Amino acid sequence: MRMTRSTASVSSLSTFQMGAILAALGVALGAFAAHGLKARLEPNLLANFETGVRYQMYAALALLVLGTRPEQRRAPMLLLSGAVIFSGTLYILALTGLKWLGAITPIGGVLLIAGFVLAALDARRSA
Repeated sequence: MRMTRSTASVSSLSTFQMGAILAALGVALGAFAAHGLKARLEPNLLANFETGVRYQMYAALALLVLGTRPEQRRAPMLLLSGAVIFSGTLYILALTGLKWLGAITPIGGVLLIAGFVLAALDARRSA
């Protein structure tokens, strides 16, 4: 059964599509930070936001590459989840000042690391 646009979900998106969407959002958020937040946030909070954008783009680029590799089935969801948790908590922390989010951010980092390790393992198996 083919899904229509209105019924599509994250699970129906290809890895490449997830990467492209994550990259587009990363560019938009980076521009937002550079033009809309620079005068409003303290430098350390702006740096947190920019770190979130940078790691979101790393994950997006990885997903774009992994989307061209059919053997990559495990890593993409770890990378996507890691980017959402890592970058998302940094965005919220920067915008709200909620410092307790700093305790959640490393979970996203661990998911990103695990995603990259699994990508390497899966690439090695297919070689």
